[in-house]
Amino acid sequence: MVKIVDVQEAIGLVKQGDVVGISGFLGVGEPFGLIDELVEQDTKDLTLVSVVTAHPGKEIGVGRLCENYQVKKYIAAHVGTSAAAQRAYFEEFMEVEFTPMGTVVERLHAAGAGLGAVLTPTGVGTILEETQEKITRNGREYLIYDPLKLNVALIKATKADKYGNLYIDGTTRNISRQLALAADIVIVETNEIVEVGDIAPDDIYIPGILVDYVVQGISSEEHHKMMGSLWTETKKLAVR
Repeated sequence: MVKIVDVQEAIGLVKQGDVVGISGFLGVGEPFGLIDELVEQDTKDLTLVSVVTAHPGKEIGVGRLCENYQVKKYIAAHVGTSAAAQRAYFEEFMEVEFTPMGTVVERLHAAGAGLGAVLTPTGVGTILEETQEKITRNGREYLIYDPLKLNVALIKATKADKYGNLYIDGTTRNISRQLALAADIVIVETNEIVEVGDIAPDDIYIPGILVDYVVQGISSEEHHKMMGSLWTETKKLAVR
């Protein structure tokens, strides 16, 4: 049964050295409140899994974890939008495992589905061959990746009911379902908590059986206002 808890209790479940997956793409669909509390609790030596790093410009979301030197390893397609991530990488404080975006998704899916590995042609003929085993099947070469199991997933939702069923709007879904499947503990920050039945069955993107904890975040209106301000600030930086 899902538990509705405060952000301090929820993030207290993240332990030093955990593998933590976080939803979102350049700030869109990121659980900012959960991340901010993770920074506040200063949990160290994390392996972080997301498709990319922070929103360009001001360090928010996952960029704050890099800025605070809490991430020892980052598994993502790129880290170029976060100055803090680049600094930690070039200082050799943080290892980066560059993994194509779709491959990150499939590795998470494999962990959730109980599959033994992912075979992908993406990366064949590149430097990824230096770290990944390569095989040939039916006349085509593939790289082999292990499933990507998580200790904790931090997910952003638009609405959550009191059973933990989630409605996630549009592209903010990102890799949230794959994270939920791959994680031992799933913590959700939601704009709104509603009664059971208030989310139409066809609108449930992640069922409550995959969710462990729900935290009330800022409202949708506040979230949209904050994202609008961030994009405005980024445009100003680009003009400069």
